[in-house]
Amino acid sequence: MASAEVFDVSRFIDERKLTRFNAALVIWSFFIVLFDGYDISAISFAAPELIRTWGISNRAALGPVFSASLFGILIGSPLFGYLGDRYGRKFAVIASCLVFGAFTLAACWATGLQSLLTLRFFAGIGIGGLLPNLIALNAEYAPRRFRATLIILMFTGITFGGAVPGAISVWLVPHYGWQAIFAVGGVLPILMAAAAALWLPESLKHLVVKEERTRAVAMLSTMDPGRSIAAGTRLAIADEKVYKGFNPKYLFEGGLALITPLLWICFACNLMGFYFLISWLPTLLTGANLPPSEAAIATALVQIGGTVGGLALARPIDAKGFLPVTILFALAVFAVGALGQVSLASTATLMLVVFLAGFCVLGLQFGLNAASAMIYPTSVRANGSGWAFGVGRVGSVVGPIVGGVLIGMKTPLQDLFLWAAVPFLVGTLACIALTRLYVSRFGGFALVAK
Repeated sequence: MASAEVFDVSRFIDERKLTRFNAALVIWSFFIVLFDGYDISAISFAAPELIRTWGISNRAALGPVFSASLFGILIGSPLFGYLGDRYGRKFAVIASCLVFGAFTLAACWATGLQSLLTLRFFAGIGIGGLLPNLIALNAEYAPRRFRATLIILMFTGITFGGAVPGAISVWLVPHYGWQAIFAVGGVLPILMAAAAALWLPESLKHLVVKEERTRAVAMLSTMDPGRSIAAGTRLAIADEKVYKGFNPKYLFEGGLALITPLLWICFACNLMGFYFLISWLPTLLTGANLPPSEAAIATALVQIGGTVGGLALARPIDAKGFLPVTILFALAVFAVGALGQVSLASTATLMLVVFLAGFCVLGLQFGLNAASAMIYPTSVRANGSGWAFGVGRVGSVVGPIVGGVLIGMKTPLQDLFLWAAVPFLVGTLACIALTRLYVSRFGGFALVAK
C-alpha cells in the first residue's frame, strides 16, 4: 500500500517570499506589544500623582508597587507559554490581553498601596503571556532567513508603548487624575483582545502539530489561494521533533541540557543590567549635577539607542545566528562601565555614551527575544520563550535592588557603573558558550533543535 503524500509546512513557509500576510502579522503584533512597554512605564508616570493624592510621605513605599507587575510577569510568562503550546498562540494572546486589561482597569478603583500592589501583580501575570506567544506566532510564519528580522520589528512596539503613559500624564492626568493612566491601559487591551479574536491568525505550524487538519488547510488557502491540498495528503513539519503535551524536561532534551540554562543566564544578566539602568540612571545623573531635563533626555536615549541597536542586529542575526548578540554583550561591558567615567565630562560625550549603552543593552534584548524563537521546535516554542522570559524577570527584579544597595553604601559613581557592567561580562561568557555548543550540536544557529 502506497504511503500518503506528505506536505512539509516548514519548507512551504521557508521558501516563500515576505508577503502582506507577514506584514499584517507584524503590525498586529507591534500594536499588541505596545502594552508591554506601556506597563513598564505606567506606574512611574502615575507615581507623582499617587503621592500627592494619597498623601504618601515615604516614597520608598512605592517600591513594591513598582516591582509587583515584574513578579507577575515572572509567573505569567511560563504559564501562558504553556497555554500557548497547549491551546494555541491566538488563544493565549487573547487571554493575556483580557487578564492584563481587566486588572489594569480595576486599578482605577484602588484605594491604597496594598490594593494597587495586588492588582499590578495580577496585571503582570497577564502581560507576561504576550511576548512568548507573539514571538512564537511570528517565528512560525516567518521564512527562516527573515525570522529574527520580523520578530525584532515587532518588538519595537515596546519602545513606543513606553512613551504613551508620558503623553497621557501630560494631557489627561491633570484633568482626570492618575486613574486616566490605568483606564487607558485597561480599556485598550480589552478592545485589542476582541479585535484579535476576529482577525489574528492562529499559527499554521501549531495547527499541524495539534493535527487540526481542517483548520490548517484553510490557513494554507488563506496564505496561498492558488494552492490545493489533496484529501489524502498528510501535513507535517519535517525539520522538527514534535512533542505530545508538555513537560519542562523537554526544554533540556536533544542537546538542550546546557543550551537552555545558558539562554536563561543571558536573559537574566541582560535584564538585570537593563533595569538597573532605566531605574537609577535619572537619579544618578541628577545627583551628579546634571539638570533634570538633561537627565530625562539621557534616559530617553537609552530607549532610542536600544531601538536602533535592535534594528541593526536583525539582519546579522538572520545571517550569522547568535554571533552578533555575543559581540553586543561584550561591547555592553565597556559601554555601561564607561558611563561612570564620562558622567562628569561634557554633556555631548555623556549623551553619546548613554546612546551607545542603550544600543548595546536594549539591542541585546531584542536579539535574545529572537534567539529564543530560533532554538525551540514548534511544540514547545512558547514554553521555551516563556521560561526564558520568566527566569529573565528575576534579573529585572534583582537589578534595581542591587543598585539601591550599592547607592545606599555610597559607592562612588564611577565604581557604581563598573558594578553595573558585571552582569554583561557574565552574559558575554554565557553567550560564547551557548553559541559554541549550539553550532557544534546542531550544525548552525539558524537550525531548530531536534
